[in-house]
Amino acid sequence: MLSELLRSLIQNWRLPVLVALAYFLFELPELFTGWPWYYEEINDKLTLAITLFTIATLASSWNILAGYAGQINLGHAAFFGIGSVVTRELWLTKDYPFNEAFFYGGGAAALAALIVGAPALRLKGIYFAIGTLALAEALRLTIGSMYPGVSRLPGPELRAYELTSRYELSLKVLVATVFVSYFLSRSKLGLGMKAIREDEAAARSIGINVFLHTLFAFVLSAFLAGLAGGAFAYYHYSYNQIYTFGPNWTFDALLVTFIGGPGTLAGPLIGSTFFVLVRDYLAGTSELVDTHLILFGVIFILVVLILPGGLVDLSTRISRWFLRRTRKVFR
Repeated sequence: MLSELLRSLIQNWRLPVLVALAYFLFELPELFTGWPWYYEEINDKLTLAITLFTIATLASSWNILAGYAGQINLGHAAFFGIGSVVTRELWLTKDYPFNEAFFYGGGAAALAALIVGAPALRLKGIYFAIGTLALAEALRLTIGSMYPGVSRLPGPELRAYELTSRYELSLKVLVATVFVSYFLSRSKLGLGMKAIREDEAAARSIGINVFLHTLFAFVLSAFLAGLAGGAFAYYHYSYNQIYTFGPNWTFDALLVTFIGGPGTLAGPLIGSTFFVLVRDYLAGTSELVDTHLILFGVIFILVVLILPGGLVDLSTRISRWFLRRTRKVFR
């Protein structure tokens, strides 16, 4: 009986742990208030956390299409950029309330994915990946021509700027993305996506509409990336609009997903934490500042070679070992 209870707790730990972690992260700024070093160091910590949340959101949203439905999208940055541009323009130029502009940004990204996805998803494999990359690069160049200057917060917004609210918004977007991924992975729709990933022909033979399932994954993935872009637009004082369309946003998401474990809920979160903390440490070390990207590349290759299933695979191996030990103890 006790071994069965332990097995159940080990196998179903994800949701309660995620809820507890989300609560802790929301309360974190308040916990640090009043400490002597609060105003000196907390802004640096919040900035690092916002970077981590942004990359984790992009990775988790990218994982919906690539990890669950098996379609590699190399143009994910386009939807991040669309969300950022639309939110920033409506909020600062058209005087929309930020909350309204924020959701319009996510909606614009989803609409773009619907328009692009209908023809693009007729392509398969590497052709789909190359097609999405080409479309993202074309959009990046177009945005660079349309918005050549730097977008800056106006005086009133700059005076009211407060980092904690940016931290909370980035965290809310990440939490929403993770819980959407959690419930999607356990839904009939999510199971259909996984069936397509494993064997498209077999999935079609049992009545799964491959096109509609992958299109839904594409649009949902883009919507969440657009919300991440809106949170990014709210966070930055100033930046060039073309920056959010850079391919680095796509490849960071891809990189951390494969480090953590594609097709899993925790993979993008673990991979993002590993990526951001290791990169920040290497970049901040004076002896390694010029070579930190090369060193991180070597670390990434080693992780992929040793753990093809990502860091989540390591935790799975450990939990299985613990279950075997538990059975022996309580047998």
